[in-house]
Amino acid sequence: MTELTQPQDPDRAPQDGDPADRAAERARRVVIVGAGLAGVQTALALREQGWRGAIAVVGDEPHQPYDRPPLSKAVLLGKADGSTFDVDFEALGIDLLLGRHAIGLAAASRVVETDAGPLPYDHLVIATGAEPITLPGCDGLPDVHVLRTLDDAERLRPVLTDQREVVVVGAGWIGAEFTTAAREAGCRVTVVEAADRPLAGALPAEVAAPMAAWYKDSGAELRTGARVAALTEGVVTLADGTTLAADAVVVGIGARPSTAWLAGSGVELSPEDRSILADERLRTSLPDVYAVGDCASFPSARYGSRLLVHHWDNALHGPRAVAATIVHGVTEGPAYDPVPYFWSEQFGRFVQYAGHHAGADETVWRGDPQSAAWSVIWLREGVLVALLAVGRPRDLAQGRKLIERGAVLDRKLAADASVPLKSAAL
Repeated sequence: MTELTQPQDPDRAPQDGDPADRAAERARRVVIVGAGLAGVQTALALREQGWRGAIAVVGDEPHQPYDRPPLSKAVLLGKADGSTFDVDFEALGIDLLLGRHAIGLAAASRVVETDAGPLPYDHLVIATGAEPITLPGCDGLPDVHVLRTLDDAERLRPVLTDQREVVVVGAGWIGAEFTTAAREAGCRVTVVEAADRPLAGALPAEVAAPMAAWYKDSGAELRTGARVAALTEGVVTLADGTTLAADAVVVGIGARPSTAWLAGSGVELSPEDRSILADERLRTSLPDVYAVGDCASFPSARYGSRLLVHHWDNALHGPRAVAATIVHGVTEGPAYDPVPYFWSEQFGRFVQYAGHHAGADETVWRGDPQSAAWSVIWLREGVLVALLAVGRPRDLAQGRKLIERGAVLDRKLAADASVPLKSAAL
């Protein structure tokens, strides 16, 4: 189980104010669409901050809410049966409506339309996350997989148990994590990546290039500049005519916000990435409707751009900002502007990233990228804006705090891996 902070029982909360006001408050309802980390954490944050009204969490999966990071690790390898959140929803007065799909939003009447009937709301929080991008022509092929849900992981378990021959499409974060697990299980793995390097969409070429060797060292074959032309049962055909035998194909080419159900609702979406265009307090274009987690982008004053962050840390912390606005009507104080953070466990390495390097004008290395432990930092006019740490968690911890402070670094000290990063701050 994954343990989250458990707020107090709402029935034991302080009973301040007029009884009629309290009764009116309890009659109001927050509907949260999405039962992943962002949705569950929103429900918990509401109770923690004093919301006494009804809370309903709508999830399209039948399972009890669970955490996703273990799916590509312990759950996939059969070392854990699941990663269910350790939360007593009943004691907290949180209604779980599972196996129920949101299909539309009638904002004028404040109703979420679901396949099991309408759900009226006073406040609505959209936390529908993201859905994996698939390859054309793979529908109906039994051995083509994605890895996003508990059911996905369960379907992939026998692939690893039977040590099958696997083709992984995409050398991004999820491709690397699955390849790591598959090699640990004894599978033969070929990874095909359309770009000329791993993590092409996430990191600059000079930073991602050293990571290509990790695949070879693990015993996996990495083919870059390789586009998939066709998938048929048992065979992957590349654009250059090469055919690869595959007992199973795992597609890890990215994810997009799960927002199609909002078409025509009045919720404003980004034309580029389909994310919900939330403001600095995660409010949408509709009154009393909020968006949090992988489905929402938000403006960052720190980076001067809109961010779409598909990572666990954002889903953990964003809900607190939403809950504060719903419960307290917060319109002043700090906006939601976190330092993005994520981690990945791959090929025996612990990789961590904090910040946002787009817009940086200088890159500084700390250590040899051919070694087991190294870091790279990005500066903008001398200010630390992002950091990638491989096997150097202290660099990450110190760097994240320096980014939050907007610290200017001494470049010479910052480049000396033997000097604590915090000592490079001017």
